[in-house]
Amino acid sequence: MPPSEPGLRPPAEPAPAPAAGPEPEARPEVPLRAALEAVLMVVDEPVTVARLAEVLERPKKLVAEALDGLAAEYDAQERGFELRFVAGGWRFYTRAVCAPVVDRFVLDGQQSRLTQAALETLAVIAYRQPVSRSRVSAVRGVNCDGVMRTLVQRGLVEESGTEPETGAFLYRTTHYFLERMGLRGLDELPELAPFLPEADDVEADSQEGSAITEAIAEAVAAVD
Repeated sequence: MPPSEPGLRPPAEPAPAPAAGPEPEARPEVPLRAALEAVLMVVDEPVTVARLAEVLERPKKLVAEALDGLAAEYDAQERGFELRFVAGGWRFYTRAVCAPVVDRFVLDGQQSRLTQAALETLAVIAYRQPVSRSRVSAVRGVNCDGVMRTLVQRGLVEESGTEPETGAFLYRTTHYFLERMGLRGLDELPELAPFLPEADDVEADSQEGSAITEAIAEAVAAVD
């Protein structure tokens, strides 16, 4: 090989190409309906169409259509569970006709139900929210502080800011309340008008409290 000229370097040899590693394994495509069932089996609260579409990486329209199809299919087959749209999202629920069987298995015949006082307090909050404790007590005619704490602990009621004039805490129902009542939204609560008495001599708050309680009791009975 002839000597290189002064000041010139021999051309560098090309670097060896990196060894090709194994190609990443393609993720198997799960059928949309099967994927929805798998996700909904593990959720503990209703899931929105938007969230499901994001997780499954599918268009929202297709997800919504698949959910409607699954719900109709379960109804037609009279399965022991149903897929329901409640509180802005979708979730599996025990079919109402099977509820007594589930109660016997899970609760051994003992059901934890709201007391009449708790039911009345919850009713007032549902129809008057956001509302302060003092206003609820005025409608019911008795102090409701203890009952309010119980409803908050059960996740049916939550704080919702304060009243500008007095600084008192305001309360509203939660998404869990809608879920337990089987409602899509508060607009599905029964109308109060049919429950209002026609007597003119009934005190306003008492009249309203009675009507609210009867209305919410009807909604609870429909769920049970």
